Order: sequence, then C-alpha cells, then structure tokens
Amino acid sequence: MSRSRTDQPLISVLAISAVIAAAILLLILLFLLRESWPVLNKVGILRFFTDDGWYPLEARFGLAPMLWATLAVGIGAVLVATPLGLAATLFTRFYAPRWLALPFQRMVALLAGIPSVVFGLWGLTVLVPFIAAFEPPGASLLAGILILTIMILPTIALTADAALAAVPEHYLRGSAALGFSRATTILGVLLPAAKAGITGGILLAAARALGETMAVLMVAGNVVQTPTSLFDPIRTLTANIALEMAYATGDHRASLFVSGLMLMGLVLVLAMSASRLGGGRLHG
Repeated sequence: MSRSRTDQPLISVLAISAVIAAAILLLILLFLLRESWPVLNKVGILRFFTDDGWYPLEARFGLAPMLWATLAVGIGAVLVATPLGLAATLFTRFYAPRWLALPFQRMVALLAGIPSVVFGLWGLTVLVPFIAAFEPPGASLLAGILILTIMILPTIALTADAALAAVPEHYLRGSAALGFSRATTILGVLLPAAKAGITGGILLAAARALGETMAVLMVAGNVVQTPTSLFDPIRTLTANIALEMAYATGDHRASLFVSGLMLMGLVLVLAMSASRLGGGRLHG
C-alpha cells in the first residue's frame, strides 16, 4: 500500500502512541517486579504455590487457593458467557426482525458500560440471597461466575458481531448459490470464517474476568480456600489485593505485589493470544 505525504504525520503520531503504550506496560511490569522483589528474593517464588495457607504475618504466603479460585471463576464465566454471547449475536444478526435487533444490540452495548460496582450491588442484594435460599451462605463461586458472566457477555457478543460483519459478502452469496440453509450457512461457513475474531474476543473477555475486582469481591464470600463446590465462598487474587493493601507493610505488602505479577502474567498471555488469533485471516 502506497503512502502519501499527508499520511506521514499520522504515521508518526501512531508510532509515538504505540511506543508510549508499550513503555507504560513495561514500566508497570518493572514497578510490580521492584515492589515484589524483597519477598521474592527472601522466600523464593515456589513458596507462593507450596505454603499451606495465606498467613503473611506468619511468613506463610500460600497464594495457590486464591489462584485456583481466580481461574475457576474466570473460566466458569467464560464457559457460560460464550454460548450466550454467540447466541445473542446470531439472533440479532440473522433471525431477529430489524425493529427488535437494533434495540437489542444497543441494550447489549449499554450493558458493557455499566460500572462493576453496580453489578456487585445487584449481586449482593438479589443474586446472593437467591442462591442462599437453596444453598447457604449464597456468597460463593457460583455467584462470582454469574456476575462475571453478565459483565463479559457484551464483550463476547460485540466482538463476535464485528467478526461476523467482516466476513466477505461473497461467502454468503456462494452459500446461497449452493442452496445451503441459513443454519448450515451460519454453522458451516460464517462461524468458521470468523473464528479468529470470535476467539480473540473470548480471550479478551477472559482477561477482563480474571482482572475484575469489585463485583467479585462483593459476592464471592472472601474466604481463602481452594473451591471444591460451586457453593463454596472464595477469594480471588484481585479481591485479596483490594482488601489487604490498605494496611499491609513489609513482606505482606510485597507479597500482594506478587499477586499482581501473577495476574499481569495471566492477562498478558491472554492478550497476546487474542492478538495473534484476532490478527489472523478470516478463514485461517
């Protein structure tokens, strides 16, 4: 693609912006590493996975239960939100009448902008008591999964819609010429063609689920334990940081930054995976 002289200022601005964004990310990583280094240097990284509990004032830094809880609530939310988000997208794009599809799409987009604390309040006052009626105490892994499902569903639905919109028109014309039904066209042509963008959106939604703090903190129960049931109260890494950072000092404070490093690593892996998949060809 040729570049005109009028493109040069824009290219320079975009290049500078990209460098600044990369530098900010690197500085955040270096900051987390610097703040967590005292305890990493003192006890080593393995202690955070092998210690028998989270008692930082007693030099026991077991983060494994909270890491498992973080993964459980994030993966659970993705597993529930993905089919719902794809179903919503396919309904509005291919089945719903126009008078219904447009308001529905706007409602989904609006859902993406609701602050997480609002979801947390709703979950605390409605969802948790509802679950408690069947299996006390109500504040649990299940409540966290359901809240995160609602929060990440718009991300999956909107990115899937954009991926399907980017599928070339001749794919649809070719499918119609072959006499495929609408369901066959969707399942056999459109979804495979848009799988890179859809998968990228799912991974980005997973990154948001892993990094969510306030809503999960309000509904999950905040008990440090490895969940063995959907009804077990849990504490995620993000909730642990939010709850204890205000008063933590010394190794306790440094160990919370280790939690931040773990989260940063998980989110970076997901973001890079999403970038690689999202940048692929439509049918690749």
